[in-house]
Amino acid sequence: MSHTLPALQYAFDALEPHIDAQTMQIHHDKHHQAYVDNLNKALEGTDAADKSLEELMANISSYAPAVRNNGGGHYNHSLFWEVLSNNGSKPSGALAQAITDTFGSLEALQEKMSTAGATRFGSGWSWLSVAGGKLQVSSTANQDNPLMDVAEVKGTPVLGIDVWEHAYYLKYQNKRPDYLKAIWNVINWDAVGARYDAAVK
Repeated sequence: MSHTLPALQYAFDALEPHIDAQTMQIHHDKHHQAYVDNLNKALEGTDAADKSLEELMANISSYAPAVRNNGGGHYNHSLFWEVLSNNGSKPSGALAQAITDTFGSLEALQEKMSTAGATRFGSGWSWLSVAGGKLQVSSTANQDNPLMDVAEVKGTPVLGIDVWEHAYYLKYQNKRPDYLKAIWNVINWDAVGARYDAAVK
């Protein structure tokens, strides 16, 4: 199958002032599109061409670096767009309870994820994932994610925060902690909750 760029479910300027429209447009239309295009090129004519992203991630060590880098970039960004929104939601239901049980409070989770992102050297991601029915926070380098068989901390991602410079540099320059503070204003907790519910079934 040929992988395709998912459309955003909101306008480029929907997340302002926290994430600016120009960053969103470049990030989605240029960076993510490049991951999709390069993934399709890397898979063309191989026995992995018909595999889903999840199947690729689960056995990523078996594939060329181009599949790891671009497949990870496609998976990670597809999740990222889904968990962003300007709806101002808060965690609810089973997710809210799990956050309280695991971290003590939403604020404690936010601090833990922000620290994971701020201390990730170079480019990468901060993750909230589910393993064994439990929530956990981790970070990965480059376009790796917890689904990959090479991940130090494995799990099913329910929330990912992009800490590559292209995610924030136009507005925040080198101030990654400021971006990580602002992004909590535009997290779509309903989408995160749906992913959590699916992961613990």
